[in-house]
Amino acid sequence: MELLIIFVRTILIYFVVFLMLRIMGKREIGKLSVFDLVISIMIAEIAVFVLEDAHMPMANGILPMVTLVMIQLFMAFVTLKSQRFRTLFEGRPSVLIEHGKLDREEMRRQRYNLDDLMMQLRQHKVMNVADVEFAILEASGKLSVVEKSHPSRSAAEPCPEQGTIRYAGLPVALIMDGKVQDDNLQKIGQTRFWLKNEIGKKGIQDFKDVFFCSVDHRGFVYVDKKDSGRS
Repeated sequence: MELLIIFVRTILIYFVVFLMLRIMGKREIGKLSVFDLVISIMIAEIAVFVLEDAHMPMANGILPMVTLVMIQLFMAFVTLKSQRFRTLFEGRPSVLIEHGKLDREEMRRQRYNLDDLMMQLRQHKVMNVADVEFAILEASGKLSVVEKSHPSRSAAEPCPEQGTIRYAGLPVALIMDGKVQDDNLQKIGQTRFWLKNEIGKKGIQDFKDVFFCSVDHRGFVYVDKKDSGRS
């Protein structure tokens, strides 16, 4: 008999949770802000408590769920009317790349490292930071990328380093947060001396002064300095 009760309660809770999420709106599926995520997790936890204890009255679980949905609807209405509350509860977008320049301070504030950034750029089919006009980290955690209308270097443009870079794949990171990536240097058949000369052309004398440096298969070297100046 207890198994039958659990079976029936599971079906009822399923439809209750389904109905709650439908009432909360489609935005819950497509975009989860921090506030949305908290509400969704709490509803899921309450549903688990009801299913674990077959002797708990259903009302003890449904009432908190309804309360959470009412809070969500109220907050959605308030944030719709007030920009201040919308920013407070949902946050605001953060610009991580502007005109091909990495914003190191904003990345630090968002605890966003270079590996995370490069991975999400690749997901947008963008392989070179120099080809990005804007990269905006939305409040939902999704990265929006706007490419430059004119890439940093066209395939037809002559490249002084052409023929010296043997690696014919994705852009290779050579310096990340001031640290030389020696494995990647070996991959392209170059040395620290060559890299020192390349960053020297950008007016940089020390590897520690470079936040990010990469080279693509055409030999184009992209350098982003740690200071606010543009390289």
